[in-house]
Amino acid sequence: MAFISDRLARIKPSPTMAMTTRAADLRAQGRDIISLSAGEPDFDTPLNVRDAAKAAIDAGHTRYTAVDGTPSLKRAIAEKFARENGLNYTTSQITVGTGGKQILYNALMATLDDGDEVIVPAPYWVSYPDMVLLAGGSPVIVECDQTTGFRLSPDALEAAITPRTKWLILNSPSNPSGAGYDRAQMAALCAVLLRHPHVWVLTDDIYEHLVFDGFEFCTPAQVEPRLKDRVLTMNGVSKSYAMTGWRIGYGAGPEPLIRAMAKLQSQSTSNPCSISQYAAEAALTGPQDYITDSRAVFQRRRDLVVAGLNACPGLDCPVPQGAFYVYPSMARLIGRTSAGGTLIDSDEAFANALLDETGVAVVFGAAFGLSPHFRISYATGDAVLSDAMSRIRRFCEGCN
Repeated sequence: MAFISDRLARIKPSPTMAMTTRAADLRAQGRDIISLSAGEPDFDTPLNVRDAAKAAIDAGHTRYTAVDGTPSLKRAIAEKFARENGLNYTTSQITVGTGGKQILYNALMATLDDGDEVIVPAPYWVSYPDMVLLAGGSPVIVECDQTTGFRLSPDALEAAITPRTKWLILNSPSNPSGAGYDRAQMAALCAVLLRHPHVWVLTDDIYEHLVFDGFEFCTPAQVEPRLKDRVLTMNGVSKSYAMTGWRIGYGAGPEPLIRAMAKLQSQSTSNPCSISQYAAEAALTGPQDYITDSRAVFQRRRDLVVAGLNACPGLDCPVPQGAFYVYPSMARLIGRTSAGGTLIDSDEAFANALLDETGVAVVFGAAFGLSPHFRISYATGDAVLSDAMSRIRRFCEGCN
């Protein structure tokens, strides 16, 4: 009898973390490495948030809290949804977890039975399909290539729905493509979902505030109120407030689902970190100018990276609406050989050769379910990004 559960054989380690780890190992060996693989803002957490955390420690708020969030944080989240999204939730319809990932995981674990299907548009965040598999479900991957702007079309959604479909996962703006759904595009998807009342929507809004060029964010329950009773809206503080390590995510949805998720959390991690909850409350209720300032920096970096990549022979980089990623195609490099002698027969071969020969770490597109592409995170300084673009250009120019 095997000691390790068969369940773990269904999933694979996170490819983004694997590339980040490999880059760190090479840097430890003395290599000059630029890592563009991790989705983590390089800014400090806002001062008012840090101060709130220190005050919470000094006040002795270091004990267990309610399993899925303090009442005061839940009230702050409810106020955020009302203020920014026009969505009204009671605190009993809100759950707080150890990062947005736990909210997604809890929802899938609490609702999926063996064979239940979950529609996952590709390119997708690497964890979606594996979380579905771990929960016993079947991910139904729908490719949304560059010709569609990396967006799911209403016709493709309609074709993917079966009697076994339980969830659709939507992420706008998207990791890895940065593609966002405007209100008309979102409404068209909602119209399909209204015709299929057994399908729920799990919407990942973690990049809500990182949108550019006047793009207006929207979320399904906001666009189509008739869907609200079968939507779980997930968000968090990690990206908007540079709080990745604080590990606070939250979700809002129908009370029976929230109770089920809390039941699961009570037997896994229990409450999120008490200090982080007080910090998150300060982030949501305090000054919001940090978001405006950081958005302007990210848009400048996006423009720098898009221009730099489009100057590289063999690459084609569309302009994303949000997040802090680009997802360029390297299709024209397939079949070529790098200056270091590597045959570029896939986006994974491209990413590995790029790291080995130039010291630039990116994540290959197959990890996100759509090739031949690769993802760059531009959540780092302008000088570093400029250096990286120069190295990538030299690499591409050396392929023949």
